[in-house]
Amino acid sequence: MIAVLGLLVGVLLGFLVQPDVPLGLEPYLPIAVVAALDAVFGALRAYLDGIFDDKVFVVSFLSNVVIASGIVYLGDRLGVGGQLSTGVIVVLGIRIFTNVAAIRRHVFHA
Repeated sequence: MIAVLGLLVGVLLGFLVQPDVPLGLEPYLPIAVVAALDAVFGALRAYLDGIFDDKVFVVSFLSNVVIASGIVYLGDRLGVGGQLSTGVIVVLGIRIFTNVAAIRRHVFHA
């Protein structure tokens, strides 16, 4: 319940404050969001499986965002940022859909 309340407060603050993303960080924001979504759906799957650990979630959340953004940053420095961004999105997208499928099977028993 506290997590849901925190999420709602965070979304509300985001809409009210409307923070600006620095121009240099704009290419990394979508990658960071997808990496964060991967951690969230993984945590929900773990919760439904009965193996959720809050410490693992926090570490997974932060490491996903840092590693995914780091890979895209490295790609930008090497001149292949678009290709590495696509690769990161594909890999994280597959993980998200796998977790959502497991959640669906859990919820609907199908």
